[in-house]
Amino acid sequence: MPRAVLLDVDGTLIDANYHHAIAWYRAFRRQGIVLPLWRIHRHVGMGGDQLVPALVGRKTDEEQGDRIRDARDEVYRELIGEVEPLEGARDLIVDLKERGFAAVLATSSPQDEFDHYLDLLDARELADAWTTNDDVEATKPKPDLVRAALDRAGTDDAVMVGDTPWDVESARKAGLETVTVITGGYSEQELREAGAAAVYQSLGDLRRNLDALPFV
Repeated sequence: MPRAVLLDVDGTLIDANYHHAIAWYRAFRRQGIVLPLWRIHRHVGMGGDQLVPALVGRKTDEEQGDRIRDARDEVYRELIGEVEPLEGARDLIVDLKERGFAAVLATSSPQDEFDHYLDLLDARELADAWTTNDDVEATKPKPDLVRAALDRAGTDDAVMVGDTPWDVESARKAGLETVTVITGGYSEQELREAGAAAVYQSLGDLRRNLDALPFV
Protein backbone atom coordinates (compact mmCIF):
# COMPACT_ATOMS: atom_id res chain seq x y z
CA MET A 1 0.00 0.00 0.00
CA PRO A 2 1.22 3.55 -0.63
CA ARG A 3 2.07 5.61 2.37
CA ALA A 4 -0.93 7.68 3.45
CA VAL A 5 -1.38 11.32 4.34
CA LEU A 6 -4.26 11.94 6.73
CA LEU A 7 -5.73 15.37 6.10
CA ASP A 8 -7.72 17.12 8.79
CA VAL A 9 -10.58 19.06 7.19
CA ASP A 10 -11.97 21.86 9.38
CA GLY A 11 -9.35 24.58 9.70
CA THR A 12 -6.89 22.74 7.47
CA LEU A 13 -8.70 22.37 4.15
CA ILE A 14 -11.88 24.31 4.97
CA ASP A 15 -11.81 27.77 6.59
CA ALA A 16 -14.34 26.94 9.31
CA ASN A 17 -12.74 27.24 12.76
CA TYR A 18 -14.09 30.68 13.57
CA HIS A 19 -17.55 29.70 12.34
CA HIS A 20 -17.36 26.74 14.74
CA ALA A 21 -16.39 29.05 17.60
CA ILE A 22 -19.41 31.27 16.92
CA ALA A 23 -21.71 28.26 16.68
CA TRP A 24 -20.50 26.95 20.03
CA TYR A 25 -20.79 30.41 21.61
CA ARG A 26 -24.43 30.68 20.55
CA ALA A 27 -25.15 27.11 21.59
CA PHE A 28 -23.79 27.65 25.10
CA ARG A 29 -25.65 30.96 25.35
CA ARG A 30 -28.96 29.24 24.59
CA GLN A 31 -28.37 27.21 27.75
CA GLY A 32 -27.61 30.32 29.79
CA ILE A 33 -23.84 29.86 29.65
CA VAL A 34 -21.85 32.81 28.33
CA LEU A 35 -18.20 32.03 27.61
CA PRO A 36 -15.55 34.33 26.13
CA LEU A 37 -15.28 33.57 22.44
CA TRP A 38 -11.48 33.35 22.61
CA ARG A 39 -11.75 30.51 25.16
CA ILE A 40 -14.06 28.58 22.88
CA HIS A 41 -11.71 29.05 19.95
CA ARG A 42 -8.84 27.64 22.02
CA HIS A 43 -10.79 24.37 22.09
CA VAL A 44 -11.92 24.27 18.47
CA GLY A 45 -10.41 21.15 16.94
CA MET A 46 -11.86 18.99 19.68
CA GLY A 47 -15.10 17.20 18.94
CA GLY A 48 -18.18 18.19 20.87
CA ASP A 49 -17.91 15.21 23.21
CA GLN A 50 -14.56 16.57 24.38
CA LEU A 51 -15.06 20.33 23.93
CA VAL A 52 -18.12 20.76 26.15
CA PRO A 53 -16.70 19.13 29.31
CA ALA A 54 -13.34 20.80 28.70
CA LEU A 55 -15.03 24.21 28.80
CA VAL A 56 -17.74 23.78 31.43
CA GLY A 57 -16.88 20.62 33.35
CA ARG A 58 -18.32 17.12 33.39
CA LYS A 59 -21.26 17.91 35.66
CA THR A 60 -22.61 20.57 33.30
CA ASP A 61 -21.86 18.29 30.36
CA GLU A 62 -23.92 15.52 31.94
CA GLU A 63 -26.81 17.91 32.64
CA GLN A 64 -26.79 20.09 29.52
CA GLY A 65 -24.20 18.71 27.11
CA ASP A 66 -26.56 17.02 24.68
CA ARG A 67 -28.71 20.15 24.40
CA ILE A 68 -25.62 22.27 23.83
CA ARG A 69 -24.34 19.94 21.11
CA ASP A 70 -27.75 19.80 19.42
CA ALA A 71 -27.93 23.60 19.48
CA ARG A 72 -24.45 23.83 18.02
CA ASP A 73 -25.49 21.59 15.12
CA GLU A 74 -28.52 23.78 14.47
CA VAL A 75 -26.55 27.03 14.57
CA TYR A 76 -23.73 25.69 12.41
CA ARG A 77 -26.22 24.64 9.74
CA GLU A 78 -27.09 28.34 9.49
CA LEU A 79 -23.42 29.29 9.09
CA ILE A 80 -22.06 26.51 6.89
CA GLY A 81 -23.05 28.29 3.71
CA GLU A 82 -20.47 30.96 4.55
CA VAL A 83 -17.48 28.64 4.80
CA GLU A 84 -15.06 28.23 1.90
CA PRO A 85 -12.08 26.03 1.13
CA LEU A 86 -8.72 27.49 2.01
CA GLU A 87 -6.64 28.48 -0.97
CA GLY A 88 -4.76 25.50 -2.34
CA ALA A 89 -6.82 22.88 -0.48
CA ARG A 90 -7.78 20.77 -3.47
CA ASP A 91 -4.38 21.35 -5.08
CA LEU A 92 -2.71 19.87 -2.00
CA ILE A 93 -4.70 16.66 -2.39
CA VAL A 94 -3.72 16.56 -6.07
CA ASP A 95 -0.05 17.12 -5.18
CA LEU A 96 -0.11 14.24 -2.71
CA LYS A 97 -1.83 11.90 -5.14
CA GLU A 98 0.70 12.72 -7.86
CA ARG A 99 3.46 11.71 -5.44
CA GLY A 100 1.82 8.33 -4.90
CA PHE A 101 0.29 8.90 -1.48
CA ALA A 102 -3.12 7.73 -0.37
CA ALA A 103 -5.02 10.88 0.66
CA VAL A 104 -7.48 10.27 3.48
CA LEU A 105 -9.74 13.06 4.74
CA ALA A 106 -9.76 12.58 8.51
CA THR A 107 -12.72 14.36 10.09
CA SER A 108 -15.22 13.71 12.86
CA SER A 109 -17.74 16.08 11.25
CA PRO A 110 -21.30 14.80 10.84
CA GLN A 111 -21.99 13.28 7.44
CA ASP A 112 -24.14 16.19 6.22
CA GLU A 113 -21.42 18.73 7.02
CA PHE A 114 -18.75 16.58 5.44
CA ASP A 115 -20.83 16.10 2.29
CA HIS A 116 -20.89 19.88 1.96
CA TYR A 117 -17.12 20.03 2.36
CA LEU A 118 -16.59 17.31 -0.24
CA ASP A 119 -18.64 19.32 -2.70
CA LEU A 120 -16.72 22.52 -1.92
CA LEU A 121 -13.44 20.69 -2.48
CA ASP A 122 -14.72 18.74 -5.49
CA ALA A 123 -12.94 15.80 -3.87
CA ARG A 124 -15.40 12.90 -4.03
CA GLU A 125 -13.44 11.23 -6.81
CA LEU A 126 -10.08 12.58 -5.68
CA ALA A 127 -9.69 11.50 -2.06
CA ASP A 128 -8.93 7.82 -1.49
CA ALA A 129 -11.06 7.58 1.64
CA TRP A 130 -12.50 9.56 4.52
CA THR A 131 -14.00 9.34 7.97
CA THR A 132 -16.97 11.00 9.71
CA ASN A 133 -18.28 11.06 13.26
CA ASP A 134 -19.96 7.71 12.58
CA ASP A 135 -16.50 6.12 12.62
CA VAL A 136 -15.40 7.21 16.11
CA GLU A 137 -16.56 6.78 19.68
CA ALA A 138 -14.44 9.66 21.00
CA THR A 139 -13.11 12.63 19.06
CA LYS A 140 -9.81 14.52 19.21
CA PRO A 141 -7.63 14.72 21.19
CA LYS A 142 -8.40 11.00 21.61
CA PRO A 143 -6.69 8.91 18.90
CA ASP A 144 -9.87 7.21 17.62
CA LEU A 145 -10.20 9.43 14.54
CA VAL A 146 -6.61 8.89 13.46
CA ARG A 147 -6.91 5.13 13.93
CA ALA A 148 -10.13 5.09 11.91
CA ALA A 149 -8.40 7.03 9.13
CA LEU A 150 -5.50 4.56 9.17
CA ASP A 151 -7.99 1.73 8.83
CA ARG A 152 -9.47 3.49 5.80
CA ALA A 153 -5.99 3.96 4.35
CA GLY A 154 -5.08 0.31 4.90
CA THR A 155 -1.68 1.20 6.33
CA ASP A 156 -0.06 2.45 9.52
CA ASP A 157 2.67 4.13 7.48
CA ALA A 158 1.24 7.65 7.48
CA VAL A 159 1.58 11.27 8.53
CA MET A 160 -1.08 13.72 9.70
CA VAL A 161 -1.67 17.21 8.31
CA GLY A 162 -3.61 19.45 10.69
CA ASP A 163 -4.02 22.90 12.16
CA THR A 164 -4.55 22.51 15.92
CA PRO A 165 -2.68 21.14 18.92
CA TRP A 166 -5.51 18.59 19.19
CA ASP A 167 -4.57 17.20 15.78
CA VAL A 168 -0.98 16.83 16.93
CA GLU A 169 -1.98 15.17 20.20
CA SER A 170 -4.38 12.69 18.63
CA ALA A 171 -1.86 11.75 15.95
CA ARG A 172 0.91 11.32 18.51
CA LYS A 173 -1.29 8.96 20.54
CA ALA A 174 -1.71 6.90 17.38
CA GLY A 175 2.04 6.91 16.74
CA LEU A 176 2.12 9.48 13.92
CA GLU A 177 3.89 12.76 13.31
CA THR A 178 1.94 15.85 12.27
CA VAL A 179 2.73 18.61 9.80
CA THR A 180 0.67 21.70 10.56
CA VAL A 181 -0.57 24.97 9.09
CA ILE A 182 -1.62 28.01 11.12
CA THR A 183 -4.87 28.41 9.15
CA GLY A 184 -7.01 27.32 12.10
CA GLY A 185 -5.94 30.26 14.23
CA TYR A 186 -3.31 28.58 16.42
CA SER A 187 0.12 30.14 16.39
CA GLU A 188 3.34 28.58 15.16
CA GLN A 189 4.63 28.55 18.75
CA GLU A 190 1.55 26.71 20.03
CA LEU A 191 1.79 24.09 17.31
CA ARG A 192 5.51 23.56 17.81
CA GLU A 193 5.05 23.28 21.58
CA ALA A 194 2.36 20.67 20.95
CA GLY A 195 4.93 18.64 19.03
CA ALA A 196 4.29 19.43 15.36
CA ALA A 197 7.08 18.17 13.11
CA ALA A 198 6.75 21.26 10.88
CA VAL A 199 4.61 24.39 10.77
CA TYR A 200 3.63 26.34 7.65
CA GLN A 201 1.90 29.67 7.18
CA SER A 202 -0.54 28.43 4.56
CA LEU A 203 -1.39 25.46 2.36
CA GLY A 204 0.50 27.19 -0.44
CA ASP A 205 3.57 27.34 1.78
CA LEU A 206 3.16 23.64 2.61
CA ARG A 207 2.75 22.74 -1.06
CA ARG A 208 5.92 24.62 -2.02
CA ASN A 209 7.84 22.65 0.59
CA LEU A 210 6.35 19.19 0.08
CA ASP A 211 9.46 17.72 -1.54
CA ALA A 212 11.61 18.94 1.36
CA LEU A 213 9.56 17.15 4.00
CA PRO A 214 11.13 14.00 5.45
CA PHE A 215 8.12 11.85 4.64
CA VAL A 216 8.14 12.60 0.89
